Amino acid sequence: MDFAIVPVSGNIGHRASIYIEEYSLSNGISTDDALIAATATENNLTLVSGNYKHYKSIRDLLFERFQCLQSK
Repeated sequence: MDFAIVPVSGNIGHRASIYIEEYSLSNGISTDDALIAATATENNLTLVSGNYKHYKSIRDLLFERFQCLQSK
């Protein structure tokens, strides 16, 4: 698998700080989660995560919930 490394820009940092201010108390979003969400949003990417609780309220975030398949 190839993964792109996306550098943290000033815009990403600023957006992450807004997310922390808005969602840290209500959703428990951490600095790491805020940076991940801000990076996805600033780059118009869909974030795929099983961590729905921390991201559910971010309106401008494209989000897909990840669920593991049950093995038989």
